Amino acid sequence: MEYVTLNNGVQMPILGYGVYQVDAEACEKCVLDALSVGYRSIDTAQAYGNEEGVGNAIEKSGIPRSDIFITTKIWITNAGYDKAKKSIAESLDKLKTNYIDLLLIHQPFNDYYGTYRAMEEAYKEGKAKAIGVSNFYPDRLIDLAHFVNIKPAVNQVETHVFQQQKVAREVMQKTNTQIMSWGPFAEGRNNFFTNSLLQEIGKIHDKSVAQIALRFLIQNGIVVIPKSTQKERMIENFDVFNFTLSDEEMESISALDTGASLFFSHQDPKTVERYMSILD
Repeated sequence: MEYVTLNNGVQMPILGYGVYQVDAEACEKCVLDALSVGYRSIDTAQAYGNEEGVGNAIEKSGIPRSDIFITTKIWITNAGYDKAKKSIAESLDKLKTNYIDLLLIHQPFNDYYGTYRAMEEAYKEGKAKAIGVSNFYPDRLIDLAHFVNIKPAVNQVETHVFQQQKVAREVMQKTNTQIMSWGPFAEGRNNFFTNSLLQEIGKIHDKSVAQIALRFLIQNGIVVIPKSTQKERMIENFDVFNFTLSDEEMESISALDTGASLFFSHQDPKTVERYMSILD
């Protein structure tokens, strides 16, 4: 396993297992499978409704808690200092742990300044080893980083071969914030799994399109958390450390970047209204 060092010195695996859209009942088994494969970083969130499954799996795995890196995120309905503080305690209880390795604000909406104050407090109390954000575009990241006491260690954003976040990564370097990818396979959009360039490079290395895409992100220093409920896919996604893409291959994949989201923009009024409707 390769690691990245966060801005406070914490070591984080560059490859982890994500449980977004993993059914609450299936989550425990999936995480146990992932841990048996070798994953030691698990990414969940309050909004996923499966923190209990993650906690149960880690407890049953027999793997020392100190060997596992847990990420969870505070949802917008829990925004604000008081609600966020309460939700952190609830997440700790569901995850069956007394600390979270990485605690993130899930969305850049509602009172995220109050949420961040609660996270800073949790950090100082040892309940969170690192804190950061998710889905924060450069403007909001710069603004938040300017006013908080503990700079965001991580920003988890949509990142894949078609949206490489080149501008955002430049900003994150200035704030010393580690980029973390969600949707490393673009959820199959834009004919991801049949992309001719990725297939061609995959044949050279005897690797799948998914493995080539993950390797590209990893070689760019991007933390990835691919999700699959199938153990054989978990094994495949984990098998990306025994080859290296050439400079020419990296450059050709870099050219796939469109600089645009394949999902939605957090700066689109319709997107913001949709998130606000959750609070109504």
